[in-house]
Amino acid sequence: MYQNRKEFLKYLLLFISNIAFRISAAGADPNIITKSQWNGVEATNELSKQTLPIGRVIILHTAGAECKDVDNCSQQVRNIQHYHLSSHFDDIGYNFLIGSDGNVYEGRGWDYVGAAVRNYNVGSLSIAFIGTFEKSSPSAGALDAAQSLLEMGVRSAKLTDDYKLFGHRQLSSTTSPGAALYEIIKQWAHWSRSVR
Repeated sequence: MYQNRKEFLKYLLLFISNIAFRISAAGADPNIITKSQWNGVEATNELSKQTLPIGRVIILHTAGAECKDVDNCSQQVRNIQHYHLSSHFDDIGYNFLIGSDGNVYEGRGWDYVGAAVRNYNVGSLSIAFIGTFEKSSPSAGALDAAQSLLEMGVRSAKLTDDYKLFGHRQLSSTTSPGAALYEIIKQWAHWSRSVR
């Protein structure tokens, strides 16, 4: 099969390098744009601390347009925070937001209770995809970023190993996270049909 030992070693090294790249890519943390990087304002009141690790993840969409670069996504996140603050929230309601640019935008982060889904905020991590995903899916980069964020949460003990994942529509009367996105998350390993 191989002409000589040198050729065999060359292919073996290439094979091992390929496996190492796949392992490192699969375990890579997402690129998180911090609140200070997207120029968010501080919470108006002290936020409630979350009890970690968290056992429930809720996927939502923000409604409105998608964003495709850091500047546009940062502006949209600032707009969402402004709207939430004007609606008497203490801060942006989501723990994290995902842009179609493949970046994760920090909202309240891992350690604080969100304000995204009434009656389900305590003990939940809310992740909102920026846009409306009724007919079209988020970008592959956005979906990968969300998966990486969840994997990071488990690795860092912010999420339980056996966390349950839900679409917003399972917990409230809403179309969020949009039919197209909802069909995708139903295929994810931790999605749960039952809300109990």
